[in-house]
Amino acid sequence: MQTRFSGNLRVLLTGMFISFLGTLPLGTLNVSAMQISVSDGIRPAMYFALGALLVEMAYVRLSLVAMDWVRRHKRLLQILEWATLLMIVALALASFYAASQPDSPRNPILSNTLHRFWLGVLMSAVNPLQIPFWFGWSTILFSRGVLHANEQDYLLYITGIGLGTLIGNSVFIFGGQLLVRKLADNQHLVHLVIGTIFALTALIQLWKMLRQEDAISKMGEKP
Repeated sequence: MQTRFSGNLRVLLTGMFISFLGTLPLGTLNVSAMQISVSDGIRPAMYFALGALLVEMAYVRLSLVAMDWVRRHKRLLQILEWATLLMIVALALASFYAASQPDSPRNPILSNTLHRFWLGVLMSAVNPLQIPFWFGWSTILFSRGVLHANEQDYLLYITGIGLGTLIGNSVFIFGGQLLVRKLADNQHLVHLVIGTIFALTALIQLWKMLRQEDAISKMGEKP
């Protein structure tokens, strides 16, 4: 019984640890969560993060049972990578536009009428880079005997991933609030900082794509 408990705990904590560390590098979703925290507040940003992590958990579940399909559709992942890059560029331009306005309006893309939960679902759904990320890590965990092909392990693994992503995104959400407090009288500067972060994220993404790495072998950083 104790061995089974320790094994279950290991699967849960492994998923959570990998997901948390993978959420920390700059990416579309975590920077968007920070932007929403700045413009709309913590609660909408948390709704956004919850929507995004639910899609991620669904992608992980699919990747666990559809590894052969992923291998056969590398071209589709590459097309979606370019779509993701365009989305990041659009977010950067929207932030720079907000920074250029005298009254510093909100980012016109992230501050639309769509509920933040569904915005998180949508942006996560069209962001394919989390598929090869988890495909790679799941393959490693299977090969090392940490993860086993049964429903209990899958449930614990995916639950840990959701918790890790939520904790990682919370770093950006509350970090955004700290940024607001530090620059309370300079909202245009806040937008400029976030726009610069989006621009750097786009450059990092473009650099990875131009290296023409096999998307299935990418591990270590989530989008």
